[in-house]
Amino acid sequence: MHASFVLHAATQLRHTMTHPRALSGAAFATLLLIALMMGANHVAARLAFNHGTDVATAVVFRSGVTALVLAVIILVQRVPLRFTQRHKRMLPVIGLLVGVQSLCIYSSVARLPVALALLAFNTYPIWTALWALVIYRQRPERSLLLAMPVILFGLALALDVLGAASGLGASGQWARIGAGVAFAIAAAATFGLALVVTQHEAADVDGRVRTATTLSLAGLMALAMVGAQGGFHFPQAAMGWWGLAALSLLYGTAFTIMFTLLPKLGVVGNSAIMNVEPVFALALAWLLLGQTIAPVQVAGALLVVGAVLALGLRKR
Repeated sequence: MHASFVLHAATQLRHTMTHPRALSGAAFATLLLIALMMGANHVAARLAFNHGTDVATAVVFRSGVTALVLAVIILVQRVPLRFTQRHKRMLPVIGLLVGVQSLCIYSSVARLPVALALLAFNTYPIWTALWALVIYRQRPERSLLLAMPVILFGLALALDVLGAASGLGASGQWARIGAGVAFAIAAAATFGLALVVTQHEAADVDGRVRTATTLSLAGLMALAMVGAQGGFHFPQAAMGWWGLAALSLLYGTAFTIMFTLLPKLGVVGNSAIMNVEPVFALALAWLLLGQTIAPVQVAGALLVVGAVLALGLRKR
C-alpha cells in the first residue's frame, strides 16, 4: 500500500464498484498489471534511493503526481464534492495515517531487499483485525485467526530471522534487517488503522475524492519533512532520476487505470489478486537491482502471499 499500498488501491477500488460483476479475463489481467506496476514502483524507489534521493522527496513526488492525476479525473468526470462534518474530521486523520505509512514503507524499501519489505508490510490483515477489535469491538473472523500463524511463519522464513540462510546468526541478521523490518511493520500497523478508520468513518466518500484527499495530505506531510531536513534531496546520478520519475509515473498510472478502466471491465468486490505485488517485486529486484534471497526465503515469501491471497479471495 500500502501500501504498497497496492493494498490501498484495492481498498479504494472496492468502494468504487457499485455493481460488482464476475471477474473477466481482461479485468484479471488488468489487476495483475496494477500489481506489476506497484511492485515496479517500489523497485524504482530503491533505485532512486541508491543514487541519493531521500524518502521524503520520493513521497512528495509520488503523492503529488498521483493526487494531481486524480484531481484531473475528478474534474473531467465532474465528481461531486460532498463532505459531512464527520468526513471533515476523519479525512485529515486518514491522510496523516497514509502519510506515515508511505514514509515508513519507503524507509523499509531503502533498507531491505524490496520483496522482503513488502512481505513484512503484508502483515497488514493482522493489524487491521487488531485495530477493529480495539477501536470498534469487532471480533476477527475465524479464517483470519487461522491465517495469522501461517503469515507469521512464512514471514519468519522469508526474513531469515535466525540468520541460518545468511550465516550471520540471529544477532547478526537482526543487526542487518532490524531497522528495515521495524519500518515495514510500522507501515503495516498504520495502514491497518487507516483501513479500519476508512471503513467506519469515510467509506461513503467517493473513492476518487477520498484517495485524492488522503494522498494530498500525505504529500503535504512529506513536504513538511523535506522542509525540516533542509530541502529536497534529489538524485546524484541519471539512474536515480530515472528511478524517481518511474516511481511517480508507475504509481500515478496504476491509480488512473484503477479508477478509469477497471470500473468498465468489472471486478469482484475484493481485488486480492493485486497482493501478488511482492512476487513481481522479487523478480524485478533480481533483474534490475541484483537482489537475491535464499530458496527458503522464497518459500516463506510464497507462503505469506498465498495466505494473504486466500484471505482476500475467501467467500464472505
